[in-house]
Amino acid sequence: MRAVVYDGFEQTPEVRDVPDPAPAPHGAVVRVEATGLCRSDWHGWMGHDADITRFPHVPGHELAGVVEAVGADVRTWRAGDRVTVPFVCACGTCAQCAGGAHQICDRQTQPGFTHWGSFAELVALDHADVNLVALPETIEAGAAAALGCRFATAYRAVLQVGRVRAGEVVAVHGCGGVGLSAVMIAAAAGARVVALDVSEEALSLARAAGAESVLPACTDVREAVPGGAHVGIDALGAESAAAASIAGLRKRGRHVQIGLLPEPPRLPMGLVIARELEILGAHGMAAHAYPELLALVEAGRLDPGSLVTARIGLDETPKALTAMSTASPRGVTVIQP
Repeated sequence: MRAVVYDGFEQTPEVRDVPDPAPAPHGAVVRVEATGLCRSDWHGWMGHDADITRFPHVPGHELAGVVEAVGADVRTWRAGDRVTVPFVCACGTCAQCAGGAHQICDRQTQPGFTHWGSFAELVALDHADVNLVALPETIEAGAAAALGCRFATAYRAVLQVGRVRAGEVVAVHGCGGVGLSAVMIAAAAGARVVALDVSEEALSLARAAGAESVLPACTDVREAVPGGAHVGIDALGAESAAAASIAGLRKRGRHVQIGLLPEPPRLPMGLVIARELEILGAHGMAAHAYPELLALVEAGRLDPGSLVTARIGLDETPKALTAMSTASPRGVTVIQP
C-alpha cells in the first residue's frame, strides 16, 4: 500500500510503498476513504508522544472507510462494512472499560501513535468488536473522518464533560477543527457561543458554525460578556488559551481542556480557588456513545461536513503536515488516499 512515512521526529515525511497490514485475531483492517489532518498528528511528528512512537512511522488517527478484512475472533464485522472508529481503541476488558469509560482505557491503542495509522490506503485497528462504529450511508466519508477525533472529542467535551445547557455562555478559545466543532455543538445545544482566535478567517468560520459573537484571541471574556462564561474551552492547546479560558469564567464555571499542551502551563490557579472553578479534561469518546451523535448528524442538527475546507491526496500530505509548525490550516483538512 501507499502511506505517508517518517523515520524520526521532525524528519521530512514521504509517501512510500510499504507492506499491507494484516488484522490481529481481534482486529480489522480498514480501507481508508478519508482521514483528517489534525494538530495531534503534528504533535506526534514533533515528538510530543516520544514514549509510544516507533520508527518508521505512519501517522493518522481520525478516519472513515470500509472493512477490508477481519481477524478470526471478530464476530460483529465483515468485509464491506462502512465504519469509523474512535482514535482511542479500547481493550474492552480493563477496569475503565468495564465502567464504560473506553476513552481512557488502561490498555488503549491509538492508530497513528502506538502503531501505524491512517495516512495510508489501509490501516489496522485493534479490538474491532469493541471499537468499530457503523457509518450510515447518508454521511459521506470526508464528513465522517472528523468523527474519529475532533468532532467526537468536541461533542463529549461540550455536552458530557462540560455539561453545557441551553442559555449558558460558552467561550471557545481556538477555532481550528476541534474548536469549530465545539462551536457548532454548543450552539446546537442552545448555548450562547463566544469564539476567540487570532485569525479573522477562523472567526468567520466560527460565525458560520453558530457563534453568537467573535473576539480576538486572549480577549477578557468577562469584559465582553457580563459575568463571564459558564464554560470555557481551550481547543488550541496553548498556555495563553488555557489561561484566558480560566480567567474568562464566571464563579463556579467549568474549564475544559481539549488541546494538547506539550509543556506544563502556568495557569491562574488563584482564580480557580477564589471562584471555585472546575478544570476538566476531555479525551475522545467511546464507540458505544456514538449513536446519539450520529443520530444528530443524520437529522441535520449537526453538520461536520460543513467544517471541511480542504481535501488533499497522500502526495500533498507531507507538506501539509510539516506546514503546521508555522500555521494551523483553516477548518478541517481531509486526506483522501
